Amino acid sequence: MFSTLTERLEGIFKRMRGYGRLSEENIQEGLREVRLALLEADVHFKVVKDFIERIKARAVGQEVMESLTPGQQLVKIVHDELVALLGGANQRLNLAGSQPAVILLAGLQGSGKTTSAAKLALWLRSKGRRPYLVPADVYRPAAIDQLTALAKQIQMDVFPSQPSDRPVDIVRKARAEAVRLNRDTLIIDTAGRLHIDDALMQELKDIKALMSPQEILLVVDAMTGQDAVNMAKSFNDAIEITGVVLTKMDGDARGGAALSIQSITGKPIKFVGMSEKIDGLEPFYPDRLANRILGMGDVLSLIEKVQQNVDQQKTLELKEKIKKDSFTLDDFKDQLLQVRKMGGLAQVVSMIPGINKLKQMQGMMPEEKELSKIIAIIDSMTRKERIDWTIINASRRRRIARGSGTTVQDVNKLLKNYAEMSKMLKKIKKTGLKGFARGFNPFG
Repeated sequence: MFSTLTERLEGIFKRMRGYGRLSEENIQEGLREVRLALLEADVHFKVVKDFIERIKARAVGQEVMESLTPGQQLVKIVHDELVALLGGANQRLNLAGSQPAVILLAGLQGSGKTTSAAKLALWLRSKGRRPYLVPADVYRPAAIDQLTALAKQIQMDVFPSQPSDRPVDIVRKARAEAVRLNRDTLIIDTAGRLHIDDALMQELKDIKALMSPQEILLVVDAMTGQDAVNMAKSFNDAIEITGVVLTKMDGDARGGAALSIQSITGKPIKFVGMSEKIDGLEPFYPDRLANRILGMGDVLSLIEKVQQNVDQQKTLELKEKIKKDSFTLDDFKDQLLQVRKMGGLAQVVSMIPGINKLKQMQGMMPEEKELSKIIAIIDSMTRKERIDWTIINASRRRRIARGSGTTVQDVNKLLKNYAEMSKMLKKIKKTGLKGFARGFNPFG
């Protein structure tokens, strides 16, 4: 997510921090590069223009020019303006008023509405709500079946819609059924189209008029960039959305949609889809995303993921093993499996502050697709080999490769990464994480 933009911005600010003092000319040159980086990230040109002008107005004033650390101060200004651009603060769902509260999901076909409906229901249940899912897409083949199957997977109640019914009749009956079942939140999955048309908008207007939803959330595919922004504006003009759910954020290396939608529509991003997993929906925090874009990590989100997914007992056991220098290949496998539960290696690593500066970690964390291979290799080892990897000679490596369906090169790579990880843990044990990261400064 945002990897290309983050890399470009880090390079720009690294050069600017190299200047002892910043002149207006230096700042202009740096901002010109920032502007190009944002345009290449598919951010809307008007958004980029306004963003750069706001930074320039602050950067050429006393705030930067008279600062003892002008480079760092400039990064801080960019960070503050990014937070503002993304909406300023987390915007919660408004579920007040008559119950059951109604959440209407709208969007084009293929944007991820149906999956997002199930993900949102699961998230709301974790917050103590009692959601009721309503499939109101009677046009797309198997749309009702898809939401029904997802509801069954997460053990959630779903209204038994019929493809022959009109969407307005479905939602009316669903509300009465939700009241009977004592459900407090109605999540309506509406029909999408391959493009915006009058029939789609009229149907949404009819459902809105009947249900008076507290929230009208537009589900958009982040990877479509400016197309997503233009589509969001059209929907907002027609039905006045209350917020946006950005899906496929984990696959968006550029970030144009996320950085443009708030400015163009005036409506906040409320949730982001961070993986294909059913629990891969997260509330949107502008400050946290700004941190990640500027390579500062996202410690708060990382802590939340750890609390939700990590086995605390295993964590305590690992801590003791690190103290005693007894971190085995079994422990290595356990840690990789726990990271996978948190949404994948790439996502977790991207939340660590200064990760791009910690060259020791480069290559140690395998790609998601490599995990199954690694687990198979470790499982093909004997208990003795997993405890003491140094006994794994050439013949043992060949046997392990055959047993795991991999190559000797794969086995060698795993052992090398494990050895590097063990060294890193020993260094952290001696110096602490701060010493290991060498005093990483997010604005430095």
